[in-house]
Amino acid sequence: MANFAKSNVPQFSVDVYQNAYLPEGGREVDAIVTVTATGGGTVGSAVAAPVYTPGRGPSAAVAIMVDCSGSMDYPPTKMRNARDATAAAIDTLRDGTHFAVIGGTHVASEVYPGGGRLAVADATTREQAKQALRRLSAGGGTAIGTWLRLADRLLSSADVTIRHGILLTDGRNEHESPQDLRATLDACAGRFTCDARGVGTDWEVKEVTGIASALLGTADIVADPAGLAADFTRMMESAMGKEVADVSLRVWTPVGTTLRFVKQVAPTVEDLTGRRTEAGPRAGDYPTGSWGDESRDYHLSLEVPPAGLGQEMLAARVSLVVPQADGTVQNPGAQGLVRAVWTDDMTASTSINPQVAHYTGQAELAQAIQQGLDLRKAGDFNGATAKLGRAVQLASASGNADTAKLLAKVVDVVDAATGTVRLKTKVAEADEMTLETRSTKTVRVKK
Repeated sequence: MANFAKSNVPQFSVDVYQNAYLPEGGREVDAIVTVTATGGGTVGSAVAAPVYTPGRGPSAAVAIMVDCSGSMDYPPTKMRNARDATAAAIDTLRDGTHFAVIGGTHVASEVYPGGGRLAVADATTREQAKQALRRLSAGGGTAIGTWLRLADRLLSSADVTIRHGILLTDGRNEHESPQDLRATLDACAGRFTCDARGVGTDWEVKEVTGIASALLGTADIVADPAGLAADFTRMMESAMGKEVADVSLRVWTPVGTTLRFVKQVAPTVEDLTGRRTEAGPRAGDYPTGSWGDESRDYHLSLEVPPAGLGQEMLAARVSLVVPQADGTVQNPGAQGLVRAVWTDDMTASTSINPQVAHYTGQAELAQAIQQGLDLRKAGDFNGATAKLGRAVQLASASGNADTAKLLAKVVDVVDAATGTVRLKTKVAEADEMTLETRSTKTVRVKK
């Protein structure tokens, strides 16, 4: 069983990085907001192996959804690897965690514990769950929405702080319409978070990443099924390290100011603009999911009313809010201020803040990769070469070495600095899918 530090509610801090100076008539204000949670879970912690104390830690419920469609039998080792990975995840559960295992085909079935309920993790239930995994066998179709709806019903039955899903699929969602899956994701959003994994190379990247995006989780490829156990263990360790759920970024803006967009830009690019819920006069909340010990960066872009030289205004106030059991929200107290100052100092007003420049490039990098791969699939090789060349240039300039290595498996790099590349004539499907799945992963700005 995994070890985890005892629970404390994280303390949040907010730091704002921007160039506040605008030229006369200037209206666009960009800022990077770094939110850091400390003193809670273990994710990203640099401390030595933490000691787990039974009974300590936030109350949590986890549903593991395992694809059992017919394709999981090809090769036969795939189903065995999925069972082993689920067993490894179960071993990683903290004592007292509510959990269930769901088998997914064109319908969803309760593998353990059954009866429309959740089990509570201890030595006995872990062993029972692992015994039940022997009943997992491949056969049937794929309707992922049914898996998620069952997970939602089970997770909502527990009075817990953290609700999380882990979903594994090896194929395309062929037995329900995209509209049905979208409706399910809309219904589940905000009710639980979910990490999604595609195993092998016969699944649809945009489906898996779309699930993770909607449910504020992570997405990745496990091209070799033998790697599932290690990946499932990491995912469950991360879930067990979360200490507070449903945290929202609250952004207040004054009269006359327009919030153009809000994006998470580290550790991955995620556009939150369309997920705003109103939170009183001129304030809106943007969901960020569950937090442990970790730090994330957000890009705010605003349009302010023009003002005269020498004038200054507060362009936005950023804070964190956490929902309480009584329906109210708690503000942990941390806030950051985004400013606008008009000046005739051309050096000040034309300077680009390093953090803003870096993350603007990282967002463009993710977009260039996705567009380049789409063009390649569509047969527009000139367009694909241009977009992927730009991606190579951005990855090189920003020091995103991991993405640069993935790009080099799809294109031959002639000159990274200028983005001169040639498309490879033969690309392994796993390499192309890995690049697409991980295209939104970013590196933090060089200090």
